[in-house]
Amino acid sequence: MNIDELIASSEASLKDAFRYAEEVAYRNQCKVMDAFRKNKIALRHFVPSTGYGYGDEGRDTLNALFADIFGTESALVSPNIVSGTHALTVGLFGVLKAGDTLFSVSGDPYDTLTEVISGKGNGSLADYGIRFKKCALKDGDFDLEAIASGLKDESVKIVFIQRSRGYEWRDAVSEEKIGKVISFIRGLGFDGCVFVDNCYGEFVEKTEPTENGADVAVGSLIKNAGGGIAPSGGYIVGKKKYIDRIAGRLTAPSVGAEVGSYAFGYQYFYEGVFLAPHVVCQAVKGSLLIGACLEKLGYKTSPSLGVAPYDITRAIRFDTKEQLISFIQAVQESSPVDSFVTLEPWDMPGYQEQVIMAAGTFVQGASIELSADAPIKEPYIAYFQGGLTYEHCKYALTKILQKLV
Repeated sequence: MNIDELIASSEASLKDAFRYAEEVAYRNQCKVMDAFRKNKIALRHFVPSTGYGYGDEGRDTLNALFADIFGTESALVSPNIVSGTHALTVGLFGVLKAGDTLFSVSGDPYDTLTEVISGKGNGSLADYGIRFKKCALKDGDFDLEAIASGLKDESVKIVFIQRSRGYEWRDAVSEEKIGKVISFIRGLGFDGCVFVDNCYGEFVEKTEPTENGADVAVGSLIKNAGGGIAPSGGYIVGKKKYIDRIAGRLTAPSVGAEVGSYAFGYQYFYEGVFLAPHVVCQAVKGSLLIGACLEKLGYKTSPSLGVAPYDITRAIRFDTKEQLISFIQAVQESSPVDSFVTLEPWDMPGYQEQVIMAAGTFVQGASIELSADAPIKEPYIAYFQGGLTYEHCKYALTKILQKLV
């Protein structure tokens, strides 16, 4: 079977999965449009502001828009949040105090949070007297017995859930499982903050964690929620009592979300979240196609064929370091930007091992655009994500298959 036949047969087998992804996109587009109409978005919301940004209607209305999209009381959306890791850090420091415990019920958080949680002498949570403990997932689901045991500790003030897989060989956590574990946690009498790292998961399913009981959800605007248009930024949505505290950490407790200007205007943030349901659908369909083709060639991917994706990331396992690097390089060569660059592993800030990262993107490092990365360690797993259009995903797949085959 040649490459064209392989792709065509895979597309035919994915018709039902593609149809469901489009159904999810429509559901989410309706949700976004309802929020735009409710907040009466107008051209005046796109204008820039400077200095303190007092009375910045574009900023304040963007916050209200995100709160309505995610079904929350309040939101903090800012171009000055530099990454998902920054958004998570601001959120955790805003809620936790000395003597509190952060309890992750989905295992180790993403690599870039390691220094945030336990770094010594760098201003980490540990440096401020905030403890951390965790329990791993069990057979891909939450370990209820371990969670119940962990919550006997009255110092636990945040239960932390990471929706995406990070650098692990596991499926992302579904909204159904998130809703069930939050109900279980509340049933145990926990009245603290359930805090979800929502990166890579927005608009992949019909609901968001905050619609299923989470108190706070956090993400990056150069991932799903920015629709490939937002040039920077992050969001934090949730209950007002938590968002107010987090806003005080992002700026200062005396001013909170009342300040913050952006001299370039807010159009791309509004436009990005408007496009996000469709763009995420394109990325999901691209992920499904590459998974189907590579599995037919004998590669292991996660989620496996026939399993619905719960985020935009697909993990692919290779036998050797050379195969892994070759795959990442093929993604870069198929990118619209810097396609001529030959990638090499490097010591990337925030990561424990050398990382190789393909991101020939219009917005630097935007993983809603076609991208892939991998730590250089065994097992050799590449993490492929994004794609602003299905057609680009398909184009890139032909180049990847030419290299692999």
